[in-house]
Amino acid sequence: MVFSSSTFLIAFLPITIALYYIIGHFVSRNITVKNIILLIASLLFYAWGEPVYIVLMLLSILFNFIAGKDIDSAKKAGNKAGARAAFIIAIIFNLAVLGFFKYFGFLVDNINMLFHLNLQIPKLALPIGISFYTFQIMSYIIDLYRGETEVQNRIIPFALYISLFPQLIAGPIVKYKDIALQLETRKESLNKFSSGMLRFTVGLSKKLLLANTLGAVYTAIQADGAAHTGMLSAWLGIICYTLQIYFDFSGYSDMAIGLGKIFGFHFNENFNYPYIATSVTDFWRRWHISLSTWFKEYVYIPLGGNRKKVPRVILNLMIVWLLTGLWHGAAWNFVIWGVFYGVLLIIEKYLLSNVLKHIPNFIKHIVTLFIVMIGWVFFSAPNLSEAVLYLRAMFGGGAGLADATGKYLLSTNIVALIIGIFAATPLYKKVIDRLNPRTVSRLKLVVFPVMFLLCIVFMISETYNPFLYFRF
Repeated sequence: MVFSSSTFLIAFLPITIALYYIIGHFVSRNITVKNIILLIASLLFYAWGEPVYIVLMLLSILFNFIAGKDIDSAKKAGNKAGARAAFIIAIIFNLAVLGFFKYFGFLVDNINMLFHLNLQIPKLALPIGISFYTFQIMSYIIDLYRGETEVQNRIIPFALYISLFPQLIAGPIVKYKDIALQLETRKESLNKFSSGMLRFTVGLSKKLLLANTLGAVYTAIQADGAAHTGMLSAWLGIICYTLQIYFDFSGYSDMAIGLGKIFGFHFNENFNYPYIATSVTDFWRRWHISLSTWFKEYVYIPLGGNRKKVPRVILNLMIVWLLTGLWHGAAWNFVIWGVFYGVLLIIEKYLLSNVLKHIPNFIKHIVTLFIVMIGWVFFSAPNLSEAVLYLRAMFGGGAGLADATGKYLLSTNIVALIIGIFAATPLYKKVIDRLNPRTVSRLKLVVFPVMFLLCIVFMISETYNPFLYFRF
């Protein structure tokens, strides 16, 4: 089930909200009752699209719940070896599950290619959101072992933490220690509810009105094949994809944060206008913040971070970015994408840090956007060879320069493109901030219902409605 579907908007969400508030406020105000309602809804939400893999999720919940208790018991008994053993077993289990479903096929394909074999394995569908909820589980296990959070002794709140439907499928990645207290005690309010609904509407609009419209342009260009793509089409396509993936993913994060507020939760922000960045380092402080934070806290710093000598810091950075690329997908283009950013960040850190200080921001901004779009070519391509062909087309090595397809798609989508570019910056917020607060309130009463109705119209009329990050 996806947030931008009629099933979710017309049936699942209204029913869940009604049950949560009616039962949770008028029948029983016990937090356990509220958690059970959300847990049942979350498991139903996941099972709707993954009826088989709900069993895998339940097994992961049960295993890690028991593992957490074992780690805590061993630590309290002064059994450091026992705690360490339980911790290692839990980490191996979680990585093995993720590795089997996400990377085993990729590994076998490469073994076949290298050794000219023909090993056959059954093709398994990737469980939706497995990368996200595995990282959430591991944050609990790691923080518990480190002594940075308390053990969860009740299965209901623990299961809800793993399966909470607002951020289950595509994040943001929520660390257990950031939400532990909210699982035990939280307060809903009319202000939170209305704020959550507004935030959800913003995210839904980003997804349906902008991401889908711009994504359809890139899909149309991709359909011709990179070898038959002209220079104009190639640049138009990657610009549209650059905007699409931002509005798609940040829109989902907005919806997740908004839904969290509706049910009394607070999730951290996941995006901060990444396309206004003036360096690659700045970009990754603004893009997918929860993932960057996770890798920094659980991989980079334990490896020694930047406290080591330069060669070791460089190695640490490359390990993190290799893993970041692999986290996004089991394909060589994702590996190249991760290495691409790792190398660029090392160059910025050690070779260009002093030079960048003297370059005007608008030039740094243009260069950063150019680099990011080159990166998105590797990210969006079906394979590495297609990425190389697409890059050739962008620099004049494809089917001509100002090709007819590019001219047509640009002329028919120019308005959406301009709106997308404007909406990807904080300019609209600056305009709103200058208005009288009373005027802003009145505008909200008109603009947000109109946005929501437009979303319904687009949702009903469109067949193109993917969420790009579901595959991760």
